[in-house]
Order: sequence, then C-alpha cells, then structure tokens
Amino acid sequence: MSEVYYKTVRDVTNILMFVEGIKDAAYGEIVEIKPERGESLMGQVLESRDGLAIVQVFGVTTGLSSESSKIRFTGGPAKIAVSKEMLGRVFDGTGSPRDGGPRITSDKLRDINGNAINPSAREEPSEFIETGISAIDGMNSLVRGQKLPIFSGSGMQHNKIAVQIARQAKLLGKNEKFAIVFCGMGIDSEEANFFRHEFEESGALDRIAMFINLSSEPTMERLMLPRMALTVAEYLAFEEGMHILVIMTDMTNYCEALREVSAAREEVPGRRGYPGYMYTDLSTVYERAGKIKGKPGSITQIPILTMPADDITHPIPDLTGYITEGQVVLSRDIQRRGVYPNIDVLVSLSRLMNQGIGADRTREDHRGLADELYAAYAKGKDLRSLVAIVGEEALSATDKAFLGFADKFESTFVGQDYSEDRELLKTLDLGWQLLSSVDIKEIKRVREEFVKKYGKWKTGS
Repeated sequence: MSEVYYKTVRDVTNILMFVEGIKDAAYGEIVEIKPERGESLMGQVLESRDGLAIVQVFGVTTGLSSESSKIRFTGGPAKIAVSKEMLGRVFDGTGSPRDGGPRITSDKLRDINGNAINPSAREEPSEFIETGISAIDGMNSLVRGQKLPIFSGSGMQHNKIAVQIARQAKLLGKNEKFAIVFCGMGIDSEEANFFRHEFEESGALDRIAMFINLSSEPTMERLMLPRMALTVAEYLAFEEGMHILVIMTDMTNYCEALREVSAAREEVPGRRGYPGYMYTDLSTVYERAGKIKGKPGSITQIPILTMPADDITHPIPDLTGYITEGQVVLSRDIQRRGVYPNIDVLVSLSRLMNQGIGADRTREDHRGLADELYAAYAKGKDLRSLVAIVGEEALSATDKAFLGFADKFESTFVGQDYSEDRELLKTLDLGWQLLSSVDIKEIKRVREEFVKKYGKWKTGS
C-alpha cells in the first residue's frame, strides 16, 4: 500500500477530482483524499490516461481545494470484510455498521467487484422457493438461482411486497441454511426505518444482512452498495454453503446514479441520457446470481425497480428484462381496486417456472392449473371491456361466469393480507376452487386426470 501523497489535483467538480502526474493508477483503485481541514474522504479511480487520473469522490466535495488537497493511491480495489456475523446487522454504503454495533473483524477480505461465474460451471436452477404470495408461487414461481425482478411504479406497494417476501421466503419442504441479503439504494429515511422496523418486529432480521444507502448520502455509495451486498451473498453462499435470497431496491436509483456519474465525466449519452454501457453495468450486478456445480449454496435475486411514468419500455426495465429471467409487474389499476399485492399476472413472467414446479417439486397439476387460470382470467378481463360497451345483460351465462371469475381471482387469489403466509398447496387448491365457478366443459388446458383428482366441481356438473 502506497504512502505517497500527491498534491497535483488539477480540478474538483461536484463528484469528480482530476489528478495529474499519475503514471500507474488502475481502474477501480481506491484512493484516500485528505483535505486541508476535516476528515479524510475515500474515492475510486474511474479513468486513467496520459498521466491523468479521474477520481470519483465518495462524499461531498464542497470545501475541497485543488491547491491544498492531498491524495493517496492505495494500490487495490474496494474490499469488504465478510463473515457470518453480518447476519442480523445493518451496514451503510461503505460497509460500515449503521446499527451502532461493532465493525466486522475478519481476515477474509473480498473484492466487491467479484468474479463472473464461468457459464460452464453454472448449475441449472431447478428448485422452488416459496414466498407465501399466491400470485408469485402459483403463477410466476421463483426458482433457486433465478433473477426475477419486480417492476413497479412510483407510489405503488413494492416496499411492502419486498418486506413480505423477505419475511416469508423459504425452501419448500427442506430444512436448509437460508438467509437474506437486503440492499436499499437511494431510499429515504422513512423507507429505511420501515424496512428495519418490519424486519425487527417479525424476527426476520436475525437471518438478514441489510445494506442501506439513503437518498441524502453520496451518489457513489449507490453504485458500490449492491456490489458489497452481493460480495457478502457470494461468501455466504459459496463458502458457507447457504442459500441466499438477495433483494435489491430501487435499481432505478442505481441507474440514476450511473447517469449522474456519466454526465459528470462528460460521456456521450445513450437512450434518455443514460450511458451506453448501462446494459453491461447492470449485467455485472444481475449475473452474480446462480448456482455453481459442486457447491451447495446458491444466490437468488429479486431486484425491484420503479418504472418512470409506469413505462415498461423505459431503458431501465427494458434492459433489466433482457438480462433477467422474467419479471413480476405491479399494476396501478389493480391497486386502485384495493387489491394487495397489486400484481398483474398476465404481463408477469417467470421463464424458469417450469424447471421448479411439477411432480416431486410442487404438485403434479401446477403447470396445467396455472395455464387454466391465466386463460380464464384473460377472458374475464376482455369481457370487462365488452361490458363497458354493451352492458352485462348482453352476455351469455358462460361469459358472466368468466366475468365473475376475473373479479374473484383478483380479490381472493391475487389479493391476500400483508401478514398472510399462504402455503403453496392452499394456493393451488384456491385456484381449483375459483375455476369451479365456470363450466367444467371450458377447462381445456389441464389434464383430465388432474381435473378429476383436484377439481372442486360438484358431482354431475
């Protein structure tokens, strides 16, 4: 570690510092900045060319002087001390405790940038994770090792859903070491207090490592936070053999931080001002999920992002959808109906669902039942639009049954109490119960043997 301090700072902007006369600064290298007065700051090298090092400052640059500031290059990237003792603790964007507890002391230091998982070493995800939320478990199942984001909108209930998943998530029918790494980026104090209070009240905090960056804290910490959280997740999963669920909210704040840094560097902007490399940057976060052959642990990700103006074609959800294996989409219309959780199952998708459900995993009728529920709900929603034109009196008895099914499906299957941890078998049985309100002759997407075995139609119907 170098003890040489440079006083060749050429310029200081709102988040960047330009240092001249540096020959061997490395991309991602951590630096220490000593102002003339006050505490030292940390920074990271963003670019090095022709003896000029561009440093991103972790903190407020107000008061930093190009004449009096000194800077030291540490010679290595950002690292974090990892330990199982991090479960039950709360940390900030630099990895320091923000719960009043002691710092983590460990001789195990890990580079927060991690290493890409060799594709040939990846194990195919195939094990079901129960969240206790019917719209996910029954219709868009989460599989161990998957990346399944939640697409939300401003003012929607994604925070409550995130807490409910963290509180209830478990491996179906197995008693294995399971923990959660929670990562909150750019959230306000009210949200941070909500998450912490809910986890403490439910007792779930004991199995959760929380990383929180407030909206009032440095932008750069927002970019480091998910990498720190994932580094801890990788240690717990692949060195301690635990199964880790990583919940990250809000990825939109992360991307806004990325855009701010890109603008400060005067880079050529891409779509809507976001940097052209945002896809690559997001992939370095999302692709740290998965299973590795020969290792017992796994990392499953649920990134949460708020879509600006509820636009699912916005670059953030658009690029996220390309990298991840599906999405759970929240609906403002369903929320207006008073339904919680406000998940729109028709536009949601879990691409790995089929690999985690069925006989010996969930139940043999799971896939066919989900398909039948999708079809019946879609037909019922289409009929709502027709009723607005011709009135319900113009519908046939069969159409009225599907119209009623759509209402009941939203209120009793998608809808459930915030504190309800609904078992998968109850979810599946509820689906059959709702289908019994339509004519059995309309059931065409599930095998006849399963209709006879699990169906709720009365004899002779």
